[in-house]
Amino acid sequence: MKSLRPYCDKNRVEAGCDEAGRGCLAGPVVAGAVILNPNKAIMGLDDSKKLNEKSRLVIREEILKSAIDYGIGIVTNIEIDEINILNASFLAMHRAIEALSKKTPEHLLIDGNRFNPFKNIPHACIIKGDGIYQSIAAASILAKTTRDEIMSNLHKKHPQYDWNKNKGYPTKKHRAAILKYGATKEHRMSFNLLGDDAQLTLFK
Repeated sequence: MKSLRPYCDKNRVEAGCDEAGRGCLAGPVVAGAVILNPNKAIMGLDDSKKLNEKSRLVIREEILKSAIDYGIGIVTNIEIDEINILNASFLAMHRAIEALSKKTPEHLLIDGNRFNPFKNIPHACIIKGDGIYQSIAAASILAKTTRDEIMSNLHKKHPQYDWNKNKGYPTKKHRAAILKYGATKEHRMSFNLLGDDAQLTLFK
């Protein structure tokens, strides 16, 4: 496994930021912001997409115990429909950064190629940064595990959509359930839910 870099600029307090759920048809987009402790290594830390669910949960606990600070930002599906998913992703990261309560970051490492500046804190956008920098990988794990928990809880109210497995992503089973049962109040109505030119206005 390739070792992730501990920092981009060792002379500044850095927070890594990433989001989860951008491509989903239902539920919120969730972001994490993490300031890691350089003196406390986290074994197995990697991009959340490269880890299985069990590993993510184990590493999540290590992040929560050893990080200098962390924050979670959530933007609802209603807000996504109002401001679009790109702006919602930026807003989720802003909320995650605002949730940092113990330390103010002096530099932000953002996963991806675009970002709306947060206050006057300088930032760097890194494509596939969750596979390059430890702090972004940690943020991706917090975002992913938090969102998965949200979708698993929503599954209990709407089991026909299989959200405990697909987490709201556009699987065939998810779209077939939308076609059969209609859309819930958790669905993103600005998205093309059926994968063709049809769109639903029916809520159940």
